[in-house]
Amino acid sequence: MDAKIYAMASKSSRGRVDLPSFFADLVRCETRLYNALNDRLREQHGIVTSQFEFLRFLRDHSGARVADLAAEFAIGIGATSKGIDRLEKQAWVIRRTNPSDRRSSLLDLTDDGLQLVEAAEATFTETLAELTAGALGGPSGLAAVQVLSELRSVLERDQIGLPTG
Repeated sequence: MDAKIYAMASKSSRGRVDLPSFFADLVRCETRLYNALNDRLREQHGIVTSQFEFLRFLRDHSGARVADLAAEFAIGIGATSKGIDRLEKQAWVIRRTNPSDRRSSLLDLTDDGLQLVEAAEATFTETLAELTAGALGGPSGLAAVQVLSELRSVLERDQIGLPTG
């Protein structure tokens, strides 16, 4: 961990990371970023962040199943399916029968869905860059990105935090 980040994280705990404070900072940052992105995406494209994330995943993983999205976002299959229903109702996603397992569907973006995600991705990226520029601009920002990426990899590898239902 970068010495500056470690020093900042450990100020109140005498050389050790104050884990409850780290967790609170992490969650509050995520919530505030998510809400700000929701507002901007809704204002400019009529979608929210969760819809953008689903559309982006499907753009990059054509033919994915609902279970694939649920696993990627660590959310329940039912909630994922309802989210896809809403995207399908807007004609941004289509379901097609899975030829190797007729009980499941494969998901693809429509042309309108592809156009939407491309436009929304520009807005999303610009907004996120604006919101994080001050904190992620230097070497400590790169270290923070690395630490969060490593933490996510460990949690995913060990299948920690998956929904139970």
